[in-house]
Amino acid sequence: QVQLVESGGGLVQAGGSLRLSCAASGRTFSNYGMGWFRQAPGKERELVAKISWSGGSTYYADFVKGRFTISRDNAKNTVYLQMNSLKPEDTAVYYCAAARTSYTNIDGRAPYWGQGTQVTVSK
Repeated sequence: QVQLVESGGGLVQAGGSLRLSCAASGRTFSNYGMGWFRQAPGKERELVAKISWSGGSTYYADFVKGRFTISRDNAKNTVYLQMNSLKPEDTAVYYCAAARTSYTNIDGRAPYWGQGTQVTVSK
């Protein structure tokens, strides 16, 4: 079992920044690929970014490329999502997910999820 706890969400004006954190416990964190997903009201959950176990490889959805950065610190068992140039359409609940697999395979079927953190971007 892996337990994931997100933090760092909040209310920010358009153009602002937030950094989300996802703290993991329970298993060897460095064995897991990690991802950030989001779900806006009335919409399906979507992948935002994901990162390999080493942090050496990353993937971003087109709608966040150049604005968001995913990173991880295996010594702290934490994955981060730095979000810059935020837009109102980035408003959603953000979830981190973990899977003991190549990060390329991380999708909505990942076995471990956090409870989510709300990000609200005002105009």
